[in-house]
Amino acid sequence: MRYTAKSGEKYRLNLLDTPGHVDFAYEVSRSLAACEGALLIVDAAQGVEAQTVANIHLAHKQGLTIVPVINKIDLPNADIASVDRQLEEILAIPAEEAIHASAKMGIGIDEILEAIVARIPPPQKPLDEILRALVFDSVFDVYRGVVGYVRVVSGKMESSQAIKLMRNDARYEIKEVGVFTPKMYPQPRLNAGDVGYFIANIKSTADIKIGDTITDARNPAREPLPGFQEIHPMVFSGIYPINTGDFEHLKTAIGKLRLNDSAFIYTPESSVALGFGFRCGFLGLLHMEIIQERLRREYNMDIIATSPSVVYEIETTRGETILIDNPAHLPDPSLIEEIREPIVKAYVLCPNENIGDILQLILEKRGQMDHTETLDARRVMLHCELPLNEILVDFNDKIKSITRGYGSMDYEHAGYRAAKLVKLDLLVNGEPVDAFSTIVHKRSRRG
Repeated sequence: MRYTAKSGEKYRLNLLDTPGHVDFAYEVSRSLAACEGALLIVDAAQGVEAQTVANIHLAHKQGLTIVPVINKIDLPNADIASVDRQLEEILAIPAEEAIHASAKMGIGIDEILEAIVARIPPPQKPLDEILRALVFDSVFDVYRGVVGYVRVVSGKMESSQAIKLMRNDARYEIKEVGVFTPKMYPQPRLNAGDVGYFIANIKSTADIKIGDTITDARNPAREPLPGFQEIHPMVFSGIYPINTGDFEHLKTAIGKLRLNDSAFIYTPESSVALGFGFRCGFLGLLHMEIIQERLRREYNMDIIATSPSVVYEIETTRGETILIDNPAHLPDPSLIEEIREPIVKAYVLCPNENIGDILQLILEKRGQMDHTETLDARRVMLHCELPLNEILVDFNDKIKSITRGYGSMDYEHAGYRAAKLVKLDLLVNGEPVDAFSTIVHKRSRRG
């Protein structure tokens, strides 16, 4: 957007919106890498939440200037004084830096734009003219293929230019570049510091990785921009059509979703009880719910989803290490030396009066408390480690019900740990049903 400041100076602002959920933490980190500053929006009624703390750490890691904004000050239950204290005590941000705003009432909008201009530095001058552009997102257009969202760090991008994706060495020719206003608006070129889009006849979002570096095919950069990671699914579930005749319809629908979402993966599988379906991999629980809802709403699919599971590391008696995401593929117990399950570091934010119940819930889920942190007179943050498998189904729901909606949770992955795990089979008519098999702890009440 173009903005004329109160001083009369004209500015061009590039504004990026990011998801806040832990499942999409990598996409958030890449969006932050494309910026010089971040607006930290805190709800005046809810205050600082677990996700706020996690995302502020990501912004600090990228070295961004942070402009705190307390939003929804028009709500009758807004407690601005309490949120000011939380900013200082939890996030170490001076309360006087916060801008009080209400997007609904239009309060504080001018102050936010003035703060962006005054506090956030402009893009740094590039060291050379070689093209380096960071891909921070992509979407699929039925008629034009993949539209890549980029931040140009150095050099320039223009139509008819030959480019190279540095991760897979794929080469394309740019057909169009442009900016968002917020509609797509073609431009002759994108220069260093610009944020915009490019189209280059890329057929699938799987061909272009978020965090990849684009460079000139004829005069390439030596090193890619830092921070790229391969995104690996953490949660797996089987998806089957209720009516077996809908398998082809489901296959088409899943294929279309995959075009739009490179983090979502699937492979065909069959079950004796449920027929033909797909084993699908997701970044986390929210990602899984989004995909399943889109299948139901956008493609009118009636589906059965099997119980979600995680990726286990199995060490065999032969000394081999194998990864399994489907309990049905667990080797014979006589061949297993050790099973290791994924562990997460969780941050649970809850009111003081609910600490006992939340601690009980963490212990029930085989969690280990690390320490507690008092945030203010009313709330504490519990730092703990939990098996990812235990928090998949109902952990977040239970936190919400115990705290009457005031609790929140965030987590990050913390490697693998050995545990006494066994396969639990469900029998129907005395026969095990492979699709309903799960892996549980020996002490679990389910086992």
